[in-house]
Amino acid sequence: MDSYKAKRPLPNIGADELWEAKYVYESAFHPDTGQLINPFGRMACQMPANTVITGCLLTFYKTTPSVVFWQWFNQSYNAFVNYCNRSGSSEISPTRLGVSYILATSGALGTAFFINSKIKKLPEVVARLVPFSAVVAANFINLSCMRSGDLLEGIAIVDDEGDKVAQSKKFGRTSIVQVALSRISMCAPGMIFPPFLMDVLERRGFLARYPWSAGVIQTLMCGSFLLVTTPAGCAIWPQVKKITLSELEPTAQDQVKTYYSHHKKEIPRFFYYNKGL
Repeated sequence: MDSYKAKRPLPNIGADELWEAKYVYESAFHPDTGQLINPFGRMACQMPANTVITGCLLTFYKTTPSVVFWQWFNQSYNAFVNYCNRSGSSEISPTRLGVSYILATSGALGTAFFINSKIKKLPEVVARLVPFSAVVAANFINLSCMRSGDLLEGIAIVDDEGDKVAQSKKFGRTSIVQVALSRISMCAPGMIFPPFLMDVLERRGFLARYPWSAGVIQTLMCGSFLLVTTPAGCAIWPQVKKITLSELEPTAQDQVKTYYSHHKKEIPRFFYYNKGL
């Protein structure tokens, strides 16, 4: 891919092989920094990892130690994925990374316990939906913390040549909201439908006869949903967004005009930013 980008000759390499190499490269390397992403932080790992995590969240929801461990484990994994797939402009110091991680995981746990305390007298199926409610709230907390640089300093705006021309807080906020919503869309079917099925099976005595089946059924259902919802959720909004100058906030527009005035170049029609995944 480096040779292709540098327009060096590629003998005996066909178009199909180039496309295959492009897909593999883009799945493993960060689009902004070019750094190799840890295998567990890649989108390709979302389906198998979240199948196990979600299945355990839905199965072990009744005792405090189980809730603490699996919510902590889930949000720790999410924090890692958020860090690996952040916008390339988001430099985060070890101190901010540590604080963000603590806020993200504690926020998720607090949400789960708060909801649990309010639904004790409600039907069992409502209790089964607590993990999803906690995950929804924690997704926004986690992303906001782990990508706080996008909120505080803004996200990088680049031109056709990849040159950074401005920082936009507006699209930093937009990126975080869109990524959070896409993540929720990935996990929603697998965390909403299984609890209703398990409630039916419990009322009919199936789970009493086969108690071991709860974890197996829910994990398999989560995996089946994630096979479809993971790529679909990633595709809701493109990772690299195209915008015009007028869509930027005034401060970012001024940065663009200053950049092109300094370099004595004409302002292009379109700009781009990487919202992350």
